[in-house]
Amino acid sequence: MKATIFQGENDVTVEEVKKPEIEDSEDALIRVTHTCVCGSDLWHYRGYSDLVSGSSIGHEPAGVVEEVGDDVTSLEPGDTVLAPFSISCGECEFCRKGLYTSCKNGDSWDGSNGGAQGEYVKCPTADGTLVKVPEEYTNDEMMEKLLPLTDVMCTGHHAAVSAKVSSGDTCIVIGDGAVGLCAVLAAQRLGAERIIAMGHHEDRLEIAEDLGATHTISERGEAAVEKALEITDGGSNHVLECVGGESSMNMAAEVARPGGTVGYVGVPYGLGEEFNLFEYFGDNIELRGGVAPVRKYIDELMEDVLQGNLDPSPVFTKEVSLENIDEGYEAMDDRNAVKVLVRPHT
Repeated sequence: MKATIFQGENDVTVEEVKKPEIEDSEDALIRVTHTCVCGSDLWHYRGYSDLVSGSSIGHEPAGVVEEVGDDVTSLEPGDTVLAPFSISCGECEFCRKGLYTSCKNGDSWDGSNGGAQGEYVKCPTADGTLVKVPEEYTNDEMMEKLLPLTDVMCTGHHAAVSAKVSSGDTCIVIGDGAVGLCAVLAAQRLGAERIIAMGHHEDRLEIAEDLGATHTISERGEAAVEKALEITDGGSNHVLECVGGESSMNMAAEVARPGGTVGYVGVPYGLGEEFNLFEYFGDNIELRGGVAPVRKYIDELMEDVLQGNLDPSPVFTKEVSLENIDEGYEAMDDRNAVKVLVRPHT
């Protein structure tokens, strides 16, 4: 099969690799019909992680089950499924708590599982991981709306839940990438009355407005902080940090009202010595969040998508073939695309 291989900084290629096979009775083999490039993939692409050259990559697959192991009970060949970015057993202590990303038997989509930016993936513990899409909703248009639930929509929702957003609230979303835009949508879904989206790209902030932002801030640094404080009359009790950078984490504390809560979901590769925890300490700002347990949220959010009440597909601003996935990486790295959709078999 063909799969995307990380070769090193600024270098991904599509190679012929061995197709994964069922090895365990709880495995499922999936033909990937839809996948995408994630902002967190860019940390590898930009050289900020220690991912080994030659590794398969990708973690947001959706597709059709081709084969299942003897002990898989919830799925059968021909079922269409969504696959959360983290593989989980569904049965251990942490899965039972809803912390699927801390699963004692967890796994990732790369390595022997094939990598989700490819034509096929194997899913260990399929019953605990995969989510079946009702057959009547498996058309391409609906799958494009559902695909963000494998990561960015549930991650944006995790930011909103962690920041304790509820009906009538005012909240601030920091970041105009796919997660930030989905966080706007999540806050709107939870009933926030005012949603201030902060970012640096006017085209993305326009998408934020379409998804429910009532105010946008494109200024940088202290000018952005001052504007946020002015709009909120001194800061918000609910701040959603969706970048993971040093400046964004510091800004989250600056725009939070004393006693407020910051829900952080940005992958913190960008944190360094300038991260100021004293901002949080001094104003008793609660810091909650972390890696999103997608499997906890996906059923609830899928129901809203299927009923026409939720549509995160506007985060896809570019589509490429699997053969040209390097163009998708380049576009996202250059900020010319929010999120890139890939259909491996077209």
